[in-house]
Amino acid sequence: MVFKHNVLFNSMMASESNEKNIKQAAIYFFLATVITWYFVEWSPIYMSLNQKILSCCIAGAKWNVQMIAALVLMDERRWVFLRNIGVICLIGAIILIPYSISSLAGMENGTMFFLLSLVVSVSVMMVAYYYNVKKMKIGLGWFIGWVLCLVIAVAFQSFL
Repeated sequence: MVFKHNVLFNSMMASESNEKNIKQAAIYFFLATVITWYFVEWSPIYMSLNQKILSCCIAGAKWNVQMIAALVLMDERRWVFLRNIGVICLIGAIILIPYSISSLAGMENGTMFFLLSLVVSVSVMMVAYYYNVKKMKIGLGWFIGWVLCLVIAVAFQSFL
């Protein structure tokens, strides 16, 4: 009887932990989306609303591919992985804030500052994503897959 109780208790704890990870991931991705929209809104590259919407959709698609892959292909660690990549996405978005603020304040909104902000953001996310994959011991294929999604996204965005 004690064994059944422990199994049930552990199952309930895992369920609560998964729910917490899901909620945190949703918050992180939502905040990153809002921050990224403001970054794109002030972009000197994307002029029309359609370009801005497409840019944000492409940026989000690389994360959606990873989320779907994790939900389909990963074991129970998927929820921790999703939370972690949500944090990585949010960190990348936070790095974009100085550009948005300087543009809003009318101080600086040049193409070079915009592109440098993107390069720093992507570089930090790449390092963080790599260390997350390594720490979770889920295989380098996850990192390579994300980098491929990133390359495809950058290629699409450069044609907008």
